[in-house]
Amino acid sequence: MKITYYGQSCFLFEIGKNRVLFDPFISPNELASSINVDDVKADYILLSHGHQDHVHDAERIAKNNGSTIIANFEIAQWYGAKGLENLHPMNTGGKVTLPFGTVKMVNAIHSSSLPDGSYGGSAAGFVVETEDQTFYFAGDTALTYDMKLIPEQFDVDFALLPIGDNFTMDIHDAMIAADFVQVDKVIGMHFDTFPYIQIDREEVQEMAKMADKELILMEIGQTIEL
Repeated sequence: MKITYYGQSCFLFEIGKNRVLFDPFISPNELASSINVDDVKADYILLSHGHQDHVHDAERIAKNNGSTIIANFEIAQWYGAKGLENLHPMNTGGKVTLPFGTVKMVNAIHSSSLPDGSYGGSAAGFVVETEDQTFYFAGDTALTYDMKLIPEQFDVDFALLPIGDNFTMDIHDAMIAADFVQVDKVIGMHFDTFPYIQIDREEVQEMAKMADKELILMEIGQTIEL
């Protein structure tokens, strides 16, 4: 599968013929100024929670592409009230089978409200199981023992984990999370966008090395293949 990074926690996965986008926050992000949101193509948009730095461009991209938004019940209702029709509501513990594989919504320890201040339901992460690989998109979360349940149900190949600290896990907790999920390959997210979450890249890579993990820090606009 191909993975393109658009900054913060926004990743586009190309899984077969399907384009699956996570947490689109692009147009307000100064670090992503080289990205034209209207060029982003997505069949599905998965939203981990309602904060603006994860949903800002979801409506725009969904309208441009006819994308299906997959989110918790409250967020799906919120977009429905805006006139969007391609919605799939979920809640923690639920699983849905889609053309590219299965998506299970798992627990995340974080707050959630929508850009207008309305209730955003519970924050979540996703475990995506495709024909070729399985990955864990943690969303915004603290370290939690709930992560230990994931490898009891899934053989996870890699995880996308927040590392920016302050609002989420830092690199130390992320490495523990990687152990809980039983992965050796981690894609870092939720870092550098704001002063609160700026990281020292050399330091976090050293921490990952000490934990015997491969930490991938993608550049905005970069595409890799895993």
